[in-house]
Parts: sequence; structure tokens; C-alpha cells
Amino acid sequence: MRIGELARRAETTPRMLRYYEKQGLLTPRREANGYRAYDEYLVDRVLQIRGLLDAGLPTRIIKQVLPCLGTPRTIHFADATAEMLATLESETDRMSRRILCLTRNRDAILEYLGVVKGLSRSAEEPPSVHRSNSAA
Repeated sequence: MRIGELARRAETTPRMLRYYEKQGLLTPRREANGYRAYDEYLVDRVLQIRGLLDAGLPTRIIKQVLPCLGTPRTIHFADATAEMLATLESETDRMSRRILCLTRNRDAILEYLGVVKGLSRSAEEPPSVHRSNSAA
């Protein structure tokens, strides 16, 4: 398939696919006319790459992990080095810290929204409603 079709099926852009190729994450075949040709399995591969990038992994680590990935969510690490395991543990710790930070920020925003929405509802309600609620 051509780059445009892969981009459409993997819900990304041709520019991003060229970036993945430049980073060594994808290796398309080249046709006689020089056009890139992508095999069917690369649809899943691009989705894996996008998922790993969304998780916060840098491309240098994704490049090391990709050969160990089979189908989505399947990892084959027969010859994992101590360095690779340490790198993955470090990245996992970094992600966990990021998740905690994002969770705290989300909770703070939700709390703020609750207060603001509660104040705006109170301001919109007629005064009689306030009196009957406070008397109850």
C-alpha cells in the first residue's frame, strides 16, 4: 500500500510516517519508481508506535522495543539485556510519576469546576430557593 493509505488506516499523517521512517521505526519497501510501499502488518506497527509515543516513550527506546513486539500487546523478549530492563523500569517509573501528576491536576481541575459550577448555579437560582435550602 502507499503512504497515504497507511496514514489513513493508521489514523496518522504521511508526514508522521516519514518521521517514523527517519527515526528507524518503520522501513518501507521501495518500488522501482522510488515510491514507498508498505506491507499490511505495518498498520498494526504504526498503531503500536503511536501508542508507545502516547505513553511517553521516546523514539530511541521504541526503536529498541519494536523488534520484541509481535501483535499489539504481545512482547517477546527472549534476550533482554540488563541495560534494556533497567531502561524499561526507569521509563515505567517515569510514567507512573507522570500519571500521578496528571491525576492530581485532573482532580484539582474537577474540584475547581465543581466549585465554579456550584457558585454559578447558586447565582442563577432565585433567592427563595436559597432561603428554603438553608432552612432545611
